[in-house]
Amino acid sequence: MTANYICAADALAGWRDDVLSGKPPTLFPLGTGELSRIECGPGAVLLLGGAPGAGKSAFTMQAVVDALRLTPDLRAVVCNVEMSPAALLDRQLARLSGIDLTLIRYRRLAADHADRIDQAMNTLDPLAERLAFVRPPFDLANVAATADAFDARLLLLDYLQRISPPGEHGDKRGAVNATMDYLRQFADNETAVVVVSAIGRTKDGKGRSSYSGDGLNLASFRESSELEFGCDDAFILTPDDDDQGHAVTLRHLKSRHGECRDIALTFDRKHQRFTSNGSDQGPRPDQGKLKSVLAALWARTPPAADDEGGDDE
Repeated sequence: MTANYICAADALAGWRDDVLSGKPPTLFPLGTGELSRIECGPGAVLLLGGAPGAGKSAFTMQAVVDALRLTPDLRAVVCNVEMSPAALLDRQLARLSGIDLTLIRYRRLAADHADRIDQAMNTLDPLAERLAFVRPPFDLANVAATADAFDARLLLLDYLQRISPPGEHGDKRGAVNATMDYLRQFADNETAVVVVSAIGRTKDGKGRSSYSGDGLNLASFRESSELEFGCDDAFILTPDDDDQGHAVTLRHLKSRHGECRDIALTFDRKHQRFTSNGSDQGPRPDQGKLKSVLAALWARTPPAADDEGGDDE
């Protein structure tokens, strides 16, 4: 076998220039306010889980549509194994128009809905050329072919356990392991990957089997520990104990590149709309000033003397 490596001396020059450039990694914002903190971009796998009916599909489809709205040149592919494109678009129409999803689903629109429907349609129409839906078969080979043909940089797979990887696998766990391995390769090919996963029940405080939010953790993702290891960020959508049943928490269980920070949300089920309860985080630092600060800091850092040891502490 031929060795494949890069010497740190060779990597250092390009890395140093990248650090001093002040150019942050490419990220596709999935919303505004607190939702803008979720890292989704080329090279990253974002994992989202939740109990049945928690709103996983509504949240991730909202995120994709808002990513398209906020990044004008972004193209996205959605692979949803349980809902048709029409059903997914019904939800977005309800969210954007503020009209009850039941009225839209059963086509009970009235004349007084016309203006709101027109406004929502006018929001969705410009996105249509940059959004594609995978049709059967729901397997990774078709997902990959569709993403290549559509030149997509964002993939949504909903949900992972129902999307088959290539080849034969001994059991469901092996298939999910293989799927996650392929998705990491997709991400490494300059693609942002958002994955919805089923979760398993856990024991609540009274020892009962449930989807209680307090008992859910990284081990709750079904079928495979490869999910928690392979993703860059992992979230579980959990309902809060409030009188109206609208408060939910997007629990941040893993962050490969930073700290985990939960996001408090309100889920308006009638309109399939998630809104963050927090405020915007303010403007980002001026990147020109940041570059100057980094360059000055680098210049003031003396090289290690020959007699300095390699203290690991």
